[in-house]
This record gives sequence, structure tokens and C-alpha cells, in this order.
Amino acid sequence: MAMGRCEQYEPVAEIGIGAYGTVFKARDLQSGKFVALKNVRFQNSENGLPHSTVREVALLKRLENFDHPNVVRLMDVCTTTRTERETKVTLVFEHVDQDLKAFLEKTPPPGLPAEMIKDMMHQFLSGLDFLHTNCIVHRDLKPENILVTSSGQVKLADFGLARVYSCQMALTPLVVTLWYRAPEVLLQSAYATPVDLWSVGCIFAEMFRRKPLFCGNSEADQLGKIFDLIGLPPEEDWPLDVSLPRCAFAPCSPQPIERFVPEIDTLGIQLLLEMLTFNPLKRISAFQALHHQYFQDMSAGEG
Repeated sequence: MAMGRCEQYEPVAEIGIGAYGTVFKARDLQSGKFVALKNVRFQNSENGLPHSTVREVALLKRLENFDHPNVVRLMDVCTTTRTERETKVTLVFEHVDQDLKAFLEKTPPPGLPAEMIKDMMHQFLSGLDFLHTNCIVHRDLKPENILVTSSGQVKLADFGLARVYSCQMALTPLVVTLWYRAPEVLLQSAYATPVDLWSVGCIFAEMFRRKPLFCGNSEADQLGKIFDLIGLPPEEDWPLDVSLPRCAFAPCSPQPIERFVPEIDTLGIQLLLEMLTFNPLKRISAFQALHHQYFQDMSAGEG
């Protein structure tokens, strides 16, 4: 895979510090456009190459060709330095001014109009369905990873990098938030694409509430907060071979969603409950969600 030249990009400002390092806003000196630069460090294998990383980044590069409107484009990859122990790579993404977290914080009361939430959710799910179709599980969906352009276009960022970044995350003291994590991840059970749909459900609720749905401070506390809403799942849905048994949690019944998510309509509640389903095998997929009745009438008022 051809690597670009990093001299082409001139950093102009620090955007933020994530779990994976600092992100810079930079100018592409060739096109004059702004881009986002992410520097990633990879541990080398015995033969001196970060083999799995090259595979991951190659997969992301392949997505470039599709140019999906709801996925942030990876425009370039360049190797900055290489030592015996690690390789530093700079990923160059298209630059989008704000993330969903900032967008929601800036929204004046009483919050986003229902039709805008529906439109943004549809875009969000379109991008996610595209990633899942290409065998990419995001694994870290949260409002900070969903970008919103000035024209209201939603774009998913930081996808497909969870495995790439895992070795680096061991080096950072930052705790990745638990608030959007699926129960199977919290229980350290096996997981796949359904983990992303759980996160989508948490974000869907947050778009109405303008604050997170479940704010736990540990895996067990997070699960407890989840069960306070959806009820304690039946024994047959509890995964086998996990460290936290079902009996560690007090029995509780499902609560009405409206109590937690005001302003959501009946079809929205149905879709949300299908996303916030404990058993990943019973959880709705991104493709199914796009075809849910909630989205049937995108242009008219209530639908």
C-alpha cells in the first residue's frame, strides 16, 4: 500500500486529545483544504512490521473508493517515523467542524425537532450499515465519534480503528467511556456488529434528552443502570462463561421508555427498544433499522 508524504500537511490547530492521541486540524498544501490528522503509534512484530495494522489501514483505504456520504473519508496514510520497536503513522481524514456532542450542547431548549432527529438517525444508520456490510465493526460509537457538518450531514469517524488502536490504548491512562457500551462488552463476552446498534440506541435516546442515557462508573454499575430501564433479562439470555453472574443483580422490571426519553413518539420507542435489546442475537441490525416504520414517512410531519 502506497504511503503519502506528511510534509504536504501543515498543522494549524489542535482539535482535541482522544484516547488515541492528539488530533490536529491541518491544511493540505496541495489543495488548500482543511484535513484532520491523527497520529497513531503501532508496536512492531518480530520482523519489524506492524502486520495487523497494515491490514486494518488497508481496509480503511479500500473504503475510500466508495466515498459514502455518511462516513468520514480517510484521504491519506503516511509513515512518519519507524524504529525497531514501533512505527508512527499519520492518518489524514477529511475535516468536519463539530461532533454530535458539541452539536447537542449548542442546541437551545427545547432541543432538536423530531424530524431532524429522524433525519440524522437515518444518515447515522446508513453510514453504519455501510461499515457493517464491509465487515467493519466500529466498537466505540459515541457522540464524539459522530461528526455533523454545517449543512447537517452526519458522518461516522474513528471506525475500524478499535483494533488498530488497542495496543496504544494500553499506554494511555484515559478511560474509554462505558456509557455507550453494549452489555456483552461490559460482561466481556463475545461480540460482533450488534455492539454498534446498542451504542446507536444510547445515542438515539441522547438526541432527545440532550444528556447521556446510562452514566455508570464501572461495568457492574453501568449494567445496573441499564437493567433499571430494560429490566433484568431472563436467565436464558445471559451469556455463559462471564465473570458477572445474573444473580449479582437485583430483579427489576422494564420501565416505560417515556420516563427516560421524553418527546419520543410510539414508533421511535419501538425502534429504541429493538436497539436496547440485551441479547445481541435478538437486537435489530443497521439494515433492519433503516427499514423500520419509524423512517417510513421521512418528509411528512409525524410518521
